[in-house]
Amino acid sequence: MIGRKFGKTVRLTASYIVLVILSIAALYPALWILLASFRPGKSLYSKTFIPEQFTLSHYTELFTSPVYMFGQWYANTLKISIMSMLIGVVLTLLTSYAVSRFRFKARKTALSTILILGMFPGFMSMIAIYLLLKEFHLLDTHLALIIVYAAGAPLGGTFIAKGFLDTIPRSLDEAARIDGASNFGIFARIILPLSRPMITYMALTQFVGPWVDFIFARLILRSKENWTVAVGMWDMVNSQQNTNFTLFSAGAVLIAVPIMILFGFLQRLLVDGLTAGASKG
Repeated sequence: MIGRKFGKTVRLTASYIVLVILSIAALYPALWILLASFRPGKSLYSKTFIPEQFTLSHYTELFTSPVYMFGQWYANTLKISIMSMLIGVVLTLLTSYAVSRFRFKARKTALSTILILGMFPGFMSMIAIYLLLKEFHLLDTHLALIIVYAAGAPLGGTFIAKGFLDTIPRSLDEAARIDGASNFGIFARIILPLSRPMITYMALTQFVGPWVDFIFARLILRSKENWTVAVGMWDMVNSQQNTNFTLFSAGAVLIAVPIMILFGFLQRLLVDGLTAGASKG
C-alpha cells in the first residue's frame, strides 16, 4: 500500500515537473518578445531579461514612420482575414451540411476526395495556383488571397463540421419538414442556431490562417502598399539585416492582440465546438 502511494506521488510529481518545463518553454519566448518591444534601442541582445527602461517609441514608430506602412499592412491583413473567414465558413457549412444530411451517389467519393486533398500540404499547389492567378490577372491583388483562402477552407473543416452536425438529431429536420420547411429553411433556422460552437471554431481557425500566413502572401503580393503585415514585417527585418528587432517585436505583439482577444472571449464556444466535432466521424 505504501509502495503504491509512493509510486503515485512520484508519477504525479514527475507530471507536474514536465508541465512546468513545457510551460516555461512556451511562455519564455512570448514574454521575451513582449519585453523586447518596450526595450530602448534596436539590438536583439540585452544584458537583462527585464528592460531597465520602458518605452513606447517602437509602437509609435510603426504607425508614424514614412518607411514602414504598418497601418496599411494591418488594414490589408484585417480585410483579407475577415473576408476569407466569412466566405470560408459559409462554404464549409454548406459542404458539411450536404454530406451530413443528404445521401447521394457521389457522397462517398466527395468525402474521400476532400480527405485525400486535405492530406497534401498547401504549398504543393502554389505554382499551379500562381499560374492560374496570373492567367486571370489577379496577381498582386487581395482578391486572389481571399479566393484561395476561402476555397481551401472546406478541405480542412468539412469533416470536423460534419461530425458536429451528425450529433444534431435528425428528428428536428423531420419535424420542420412536416411543418413545410425547405432544406434551406431547416439549415438557416435549425442547424445554424444549434451550430454556434462549431461556427465559432471554424471562424477562429479560418481567421487565424490568413492573419499569420506569409508564404502564399509573399508569392502573390508584389506592391508594398498591398502587403499583409506578415510580409511587411519580414521585409522590415530582412532589409535592415536584423538590426531592428525591437521594432519587429512591437509589430509581433500587435499581431497577437486580435487573436488573443478572440480566443479569450470565445474560448468556451471554441472548446465545445472542437470536442463535439471530434466525437463522430
